[in-house]
Order: sequence, then C-alpha cells, then structure tokens
Amino acid sequence: MELELKGKSVIVTAASKGLGKATAKEFAKEGAHVLISSRTEEALLQAVEEIRQETGNEQVDYAVCNMKNAGDIDQLVRKAVAWNGTVDVLINNAGGPPAGSFMDMSDEDWYHAFELNLLSFIRTTRAVVPIMKKQNRGHIVNLASSSIKQSLDQLVLSNTMRPGIVGLAKTLSQELSADNILVNTVGPGTIETGRILELNKVRAKKLNVPTESLIEEAEKKIPMKRLGQPEEFAKAIVFLASGANTYITGQSLIVDGGQVKAL
Repeated sequence: MELELKGKSVIVTAASKGLGKATAKEFAKEGAHVLISSRTEEALLQAVEEIRQETGNEQVDYAVCNMKNAGDIDQLVRKAVAWNGTVDVLINNAGGPPAGSFMDMSDEDWYHAFELNLLSFIRTTRAVVPIMKKQNRGHIVNLASSSIKQSLDQLVLSNTMRPGIVGLAKTLSQELSADNILVNTVGPGTIETGRILELNKVRAKKLNVPTESLIEEAEKKIPMKRLGQPEEFAKAIVFLASGANTYITGQSLIVDGGQVKAL
C-alpha cells in the first residue's frame, strides 16, 4: 500500500518522547518532512537526532512550543510553512493531565487540563485549517485516550476533556469534508510508555503495592495479554493521516489490544 507521505509536511506536537515521538518516527520512515515540538529544547534535540539516525531521514526538525501558549502554536505552524511551504498533516498531541479523583482537583487543575488537552488542539487546528483549505486537502489526527470510549479510574480530568476532542473532531469532519480535510481521533489503550509508568506509580503508592504488580495485573486484563508498543499505536495514526486514507473521517479509533469493552 502506498501511503503517499514522501515529502509531505507533517507537524507532530508533544513529540520529544512517548507516543508523539513514536508517531513522528513512523512518519519519518515514510519520507515525510516532520516538524516536532515540545517545551524542552534539549529533549527535542535528542529526539530529532534519534529519529534521523533510526530512519535515515534528515528532514526532521523541531520547534520549542508550550501547548498552552497561543503564540508558541502560531510560531510552530509558521515554521512548518516557512520550511515546506504548507502543512499537509497535523497530529495533535499533548501530555496527559494529572491523575486523581474529582475531589482531588482544584479549579487550577481543571483550567490546566482544559488549556493543555482541549484548547491547544483547537488552537493548532485553527492555525492549519486555512492552509489546508487553500490546497484543498489535509489530514488532522488527534491523539486522545481510551477514555473517549470508556472512563478510567482516577483520571477524572482525562475522562472529561478527552471526549471533548471527539466532539470537536466530529464537528470538524462535517464542516471540512468538502475541502478534502479529514479529521479523526485515535486513543491508546495501555501502551508501554513513560506516561503509563507514571500513572501506575501513582496508583501503586495509593495502594501500597509494587508498580510491577500493577503492570502484570494490567496485562492480564488485555485480551492480547501484553502491553501495546508505541510503534503499533503510531502506525494506525500514520495510516489515517496518509494519502491511503481518502474516506475515513470523523471517526474515533482505540488501539488497545481489545481491552476496552464499550461498543
């Protein structure tokens, strides 16, 4: 299958580590020109070097961007356009909000989660849509969570903000389809990343049990009996954002080894 990504201009946000970096790496393997972002320049430099070495694609660059800062987001998109003349693909990603129950969360926590996990996606999308409309094509894929299908314990912020991403994507798919702009959402299940380790450490501390035991417990609940790998998740995103996808839009896909039971 030809993905038609060679030379395409791709932005992947929050991509210095974890699922964002894995996604950027898969695009680089396909010959895309990949611009990654995060808040920390040192981490970005390391990620760019790693992606270039592992893929052999030198067309990987970075921009420092705090996803809560509208000016940073505008600068990120401007850099992509200055580099490649356009933006063909936008992969919206941001770090997950803190774990905790409803009564643990302050107004500040709620505002932080809104700005980072919903408003940032709105801002990046708003910045690229006019560019994509002008060329009459584009792909936008939002990275979310399995909480878009089934709520997760001790993750009230994610359970609240992530479904908002789905509502946004569904609305945009209706508004932008005539411009050949496809918008989809992909949520990871239990993928082996630093984020999963962090969440399990928090839960293990509360339960006073070893973190390893929680990982083993999680694996037992997955029909495939193992955690997912970042590249497995990333490949689904790359397909949805590629030229091979010409008719899938407004959809929400969970990559979880069959873990989520909701329809």
